[in-house]
Amino acid sequence: MIVATASVQLGKIEQQRIAEQELLHIGREFQLALLSYANSTPVGQNRSPKSLQELVKDPRFPNNQRHLRKIYLDPMTGKAEWGIVLSSDQQRVIGVFSLSDKKPIKIKNFDSYFLGFDEKKSYRDWVFVGVK
Repeated sequence: MIVATASVQLGKIEQQRIAEQELLHIGREFQLALLSYANSTPVGQNRSPKSLQELVKDPRFPNNQRHLRKIYLDPMTGKAEWGIVLSSDQQRVIGVFSLSDKKPIKIKNFDSYFLGFDEKKSYRDWVFVGVK
């Protein structure tokens, strides 16, 4: 019985570790999409989208321009719902974060584009920002 319980616990930890890696991958996709949106901005227009949907279909162009293929599911919650980081004027999206309060397994040694992720207490604290 103890071995079975330990196996279930290890399985849950491994599942969380896989979801965590997926969250980092998807978060990086959001970062790159926000940067792509900013870098393709026509002169005189805003460099950040009003919503995540504008990353999937950029309304600033007559032809379909995508910076992100789709709005991904948050692997920690299983939902296509994300916390949104807004610009200083509260009108534009500059980043996203998971809505999960679960404690991360990974707490150190993040890639350079995940600055400030060390020692965070929950996935909600992993904020994926494209443009500041």
